[in-house]
Amino acid sequence: MLAHDGHAQALWTAAGDATRGGRGVRPHLVHAAYRAFGGTDVRAATHVADAVELLHAAFVVHDDVIDGDDVRRGRPNVAGTFTARARSAGADEGAAHGYGRAAAILAGDLALVAATRAFATAPAPSRVVTALLDLLDETVALSAAGELADVRLALRVDRPTVGDALQVAELKTAAYSFALPLRAGALLAGAPADVVAALDRAGRLVGVAFQLHDDLLGVFGDEHVTGKSALGDLREGKVTALIAHARTTDSWPVVAAALGDPALTAERAHAARVALVRCGSRAFVEDLAAQHLEAAREVARDAGLPDDVLAALLALVVDDPRVAA
Repeated sequence: MLAHDGHAQALWTAAGDATRGGRGVRPHLVHAAYRAFGGTDVRAATHVADAVELLHAAFVVHDDVIDGDDVRRGRPNVAGTFTARARSAGADEGAAHGYGRAAAILAGDLALVAATRAFATAPAPSRVVTALLDLLDETVALSAAGELADVRLALRVDRPTVGDALQVAELKTAAYSFALPLRAGALLAGAPADVVAALDRAGRLVGVAFQLHDDLLGVFGDEHVTGKSALGDLREGKVTALIAHARTTDSWPVVAAALGDPALTAERAHAARVALVRCGSRAFVEDLAAQHLEAAREVARDAGLPDDVLAALLALVVDDPRVAA
């Protein structure tokens, strides 16, 4: 029988295994913004970058619970790992899944508290630490709102618009994966408030563009390149800008027939993809992503943001090998 500290260590290990293998987007942006505004203490920047990654781990683990997923990047996630352990111990299927969900919620809680502590103990002046904690508080609130809004869209009790889908992308993805690390790095380097505000705007714009591309890949992507099923988003009934736009077209009945069907076949998914292209939804979302990137460039130019920061941001979308595929 594991001691209480053994249980906690098991949760940490599973969370680390499940979130390993990402592209390091958030730490990269923290360091890029910090250097761009004159920061020279690599140790301090790495501390804050690690704090941002702990927050990411918490969100990822909780998001998998909300989505009912047991796998991430082709490997068992925290819920999947502990569900398998419960099965091996002789638990029935329902109890095993309950144990897995409980473990994932608790692992996410541990990561969230650890992220808060990391922000609070950043090696920086007290006023900077206070600003970082304010940023953390704001970001967690925005992300929670975005997550709940995303779940509501899947209820199909509303008629979601493209604007609704964009708002979810901004709150759930852009605010914490793009704006947060940029602002954190700039705050740590002592950048002025107007610059930090401009980074927030630019980060959200690029983050939404990134999510729009990701939504396209979820339907049209090559599974061998993206590492995710090209049927998953359709089967889940995920309401993205792509789907919201299609709802306004004559092709909607074909798309709607595929959306939210857990038994969706490759043939019917292909028919939905053809319909999404034919009705202009794919082109609409591609153009929308390009508009967001151009708007980010304008924000950067108007605010006089360093070229290095904008280049680091745009490369995440423009140079993403998944997008090129």
